[in-house]
Amino acid sequence: MLLGCIGDDFTGSSDLGNTLVKAGMRAVQYAGTPAAPAAPEVEAGIVALKSRSLPRAEAVRLSLEALDWLHAQGCRQFLFKYCSTFDSTPEGNIGPVAEALADALGTDRVIFCPAFPAAGRMVFQGHLFVGNRLLSESGMENHPLTPMTDPDLRRWLARQTARGVGHLPADAVWAGAAAARARLDAEVQAGRGLVVADAIRDQDLVTLGQAVADLPLLTGGSGIALGLPGNFRAQGLLSAEGPRWRGQAGPAAVLSGSCSRATRRQVAHHVAGGAPALEIDPEAVLAGRASARQAADWALAQYGLPLVYSSADPEAVRAVQARHGTGTVAARLEAFVAETARLLVAGGVTRLITAGGETSGAVVEGLGLASLEIGPEIDPGVPAIRAGRDLVLALKSGNFGAEDFFAKAAACLEGAGVPA
Repeated sequence: MLLGCIGDDFTGSSDLGNTLVKAGMRAVQYAGTPAAPAAPEVEAGIVALKSRSLPRAEAVRLSLEALDWLHAQGCRQFLFKYCSTFDSTPEGNIGPVAEALADALGTDRVIFCPAFPAAGRMVFQGHLFVGNRLLSESGMENHPLTPMTDPDLRRWLARQTARGVGHLPADAVWAGAAAARARLDAEVQAGRGLVVADAIRDQDLVTLGQAVADLPLLTGGSGIALGLPGNFRAQGLLSAEGPRWRGQAGPAAVLSGSCSRATRRQVAHHVAGGAPALEIDPEAVLAGRASARQAADWALAQYGLPLVYSSADPEAVRAVQARHGTGTVAARLEAFVAETARLLVAGGVTRLITAGGETSGAVVEGLGLASLEIGPEIDPGVPAIRAGRDLVLALKSGNFGAEDFFAKAAACLEGAGVPA
């Protein structure tokens, strides 16, 4: 294994796998830290954790455990992957995990770059933009678990860490890898070893990848990996044969728990098109009036592509959380989704599409999936995934995907438009 990756959620980890596979690396995503060694043909291993919203001490512990396993696989470089909207609270977990990994690897410099231009995420002057809006005006300020209220990543990261926070500006990146390395050196010498890097184009991310080719650790969204396969290829370390994909026939279903604007548009598009859809009332789940068995039985009885969703307006979500507690609501809904997924697969579903990081994590854990083969891209940042001989998945981050994503994903998972 060449590249060892630690993701703080499941959808972001598959997003990273998508980037690496497109660049020709053989990538496998693991649900948590494996107990056994990786297969010898794996070039990039991605340990997907559900650590984004955990207490910081637990997130650090799990991340260091993943690092130890990846190190034992022979990895030459490590990447801590988090969301392209830098999802975190003022207490963490991005900063604390990155610091702990840096300490374990003995490095005095780490770049932070969640940019992903293909999905509209750009960093300029240390500020994160989503499309043409600042992060704090993008809808992420309403996230139920990690509301992002400050677009200045330097300020946000400084609240989470003990080390100094610096900046690698766009003009240094545009000047090339050598100039970017020189600016990084200057920031470290000034006592600012955690460096937020600007990037507004894919080429900027490739330049940054080249600039940190010799560093043990980097952090960011999936875009920061754009330049890494080329580094390994230049050393003659990559296999000439890329990964292959085969589609999967059989029934499909969608489970959606994200409240993001993108997912709510996808739900509305699906419903408007006349596809079968069942809205789940969180209050009914909490009161025991709605069960996973009822939802699964409904979906299995439908023709077409059934959607089971709880993707409500953020105000409605906050109202339910205020009445019952954020942790209680999240735990009950995730348990509902996990059990629904188990029943759907047991009932014959072979193509399962999920929307939302917490929802996707609950499904992967509920199905007891250990490793996932990363396949072709469905939409920017979202690959098809094979989870077993007869099960394929699309694990979509809430903010990703076009309006017709659900139907597009179902077709791709079946093999439509994918070279044999």
